[in-house]
Amino acid sequence: MPYCASTARATLGFMSTNQPATRTEVLEESACWALLRGNSVGWLAVWVDDHPDIFPLNYTVDHATVVFRTGEGTKLSAAAGTVPVAMEADGVDADTGIAWSVVVRGASSAISRTDEVLETFSLMLFPWESGHKDVFIRISPVSITGRRFRVTPPAEWWTAQAQALRSAPE
Repeated sequence: MPYCASTARATLGFMSTNQPATRTEVLEESACWALLRGNSVGWLAVWVDDHPDIFPLNYTVDHATVVFRTGEGTKLSAAAGTVPVAMEADGVDADTGIAWSVVVRGASSAISRTDEVLETFSLMLFPWESGHKDVFIRISPVSITGRRFRVTPPAEWWTAQAQALRSAPE
């Protein structure tokens, strides 16, 4: 189901009096894909040698996969390897205070078949950073998960100090 502010308010328990929601909504896979299609910036998490690393990326959705462009370097080496990757995208609607986060986990590989390479040129995928980004990588998901929730105002955040006795009213 595509994201819509009125649906989100109803789903998350917003009342006409703007009562805050108190729960996180676990998203169906179709809602995750809809949110990913409406966004183009995310984060790619990879394993590099003996440690995790994370890279910003521009992406697009193509036939229930995620595709991004990159050039020579650490991101390409890690994404074209045999170790699974994870990609996250998120967003927030400033008017409603509703945020979302989607994580795609799976195998990634360079697109190398001629017909697939030719198809990638129609994806309207434009990197923000200049340079040679002539390798297209496809993430084929093993799992896709997401959640939607109300952003909590700072005054409501719980901290250890929130329970401390105060010597004077603030």
